[in-house]
Amino acid sequence: MAITARGLAQVESLGLSLVAGKHAADREITWAHAIELADPTPYLDGGELVMTTGINVGIDDATQFDYVERLASAGTAALAVDTGTTFAAVPAGVLAAGDEFELPVLEVPASTPFIAIARVVVDALKADELQSVQRVVEQQEVLARATLRDGIPGVVSALADSLSATVVVADTHGRVLAAGGAEQERLGEVLGDLQGAARQAGLVMADGDAFVTVQKLRAAQPIRGHLAVRSAHPLSNSDRLLVAHAVSLISIALEKPARVVDAEQRLRTAVTREMLRGSRSIDTGVLRYFGFEPNGDVVVVSLDGAGPVLAAEQDLGRVLAASGPYLMAPVDEEVVIVVSAAGSKRRIAGVLAELDGPRGGMSQPVRFGELDVGLEQARIAVRSSAASAITEFTDLGAFGIMLGGRSTAELRVLASPLDPIAEQGEELVDTLAAFLAHNGQIEAASTSLGVHRHTTRNRLQRISELLADDLQSADTRTQLWLAIHARKLLAIRTSS
Repeated sequence: MAITARGLAQVESLGLSLVAGKHAADREITWAHAIELADPTPYLDGGELVMTTGINVGIDDATQFDYVERLASAGTAALAVDTGTTFAAVPAGVLAAGDEFELPVLEVPASTPFIAIARVVVDALKADELQSVQRVVEQQEVLARATLRDGIPGVVSALADSLSATVVVADTHGRVLAAGGAEQERLGEVLGDLQGAARQAGLVMADGDAFVTVQKLRAAQPIRGHLAVRSAHPLSNSDRLLVAHAVSLISIALEKPARVVDAEQRLRTAVTREMLRGSRSIDTGVLRYFGFEPNGDVVVVSLDGAGPVLAAEQDLGRVLAASGPYLMAPVDEEVVIVVSAAGSKRRIAGVLAELDGPRGGMSQPVRFGELDVGLEQARIAVRSSAASAITEFTDLGAFGIMLGGRSTAELRVLASPLDPIAEQGEELVDTLAAFLAHNGQIEAASTSLGVHRHTTRNRLQRISELLADDLQSADTRTQLWLAIHARKLLAIRTSS
């Protein structure tokens, strides 16, 4: 901590005495300046220890009082008065004004030169600066480790902790990429409100009782986004150094060369596909590279309706990268994702909400050596539900238990009751599925099929004749519903 008037009075070698303004004696001193002008304020920045022999402070109380008042108004930290040249003791007007305006006054003995006082102040400032630099170096190491471990979200979280502030990183479209701290929503709003030129340059602005600092993110010429900090107090020099370091780390991450990004995505896709085929030979180091614990539980997610594969991969990769480790690969028109089991439903639900379109099926927690089993569960889940969000395999209840893990031969047996109608065309199978899905309500089934209710009745009559069974029987409906799910799973295996 920098030196204060009280601290100077405690340095025995100087022999200084604190004789006025004691209530403000813990104000930090930023510099020591010997000056003999009657009005030195034009040459002061505030925070200085002004040292004087008293030659121009005045010979009467009123003049001395005005001299000290001017110093106090200029933000002077303290006044040191020599008692060996002009005055034998600190004048009464100076003492009275020091107490009145809470400006600490130090009495300097004749034996203490101003240079000795200045040296103590400068040494204290150097020590304080060294501590500040050491803190910055240590925090920079923390930020660097966070970058290697958790990428941009890790840097943002570490910076927010270091500054005890809120930090948000957003791209040029205002989409939040990562955030840390208590006021994330508010800071995101402030950053999103910046328009035009304000978004092209760094700035500092007030936001209620807080301060917002905004920095551009770029390693080359194009601006990739902004980093914003919301703090209770203006950032110090060391704080600004940390922010600058974080900006550099994040900018580098955003500017990762396209070839590196492409190579990483190719590796991610290859690893994912190999493990989905049931491979048990993936190097654990590769899994750790992508942020996974090789022995940890994961879930497999199958996404349907994500749109064109290349665009879907890009959008999914952007959203998933901001929330933790992941593996991903397109399989025909399906996109398969692997994420850690902890918090997986909330994470995937957030992905689907942001992309606004695909629906997904999620497996039970599995190990990396069981991703093929997890994929089948995820596919069963997504194809067994009409929901537009995420369906877990465990949500399927009895059907999931009965069908999960069945061999292809067993599934063919379970699906065989549908053979007589499947031979007549898929429209009869689809009609039966709609009828059973809507609990035997012909009107609802017709609406879902997009046909007239009389058409549905005619088809159901035909189905009943082909099966030689009554569709109103609960046992028959159960058997047929299980057969439809088994047939779907057979289709999944055939297309894999």
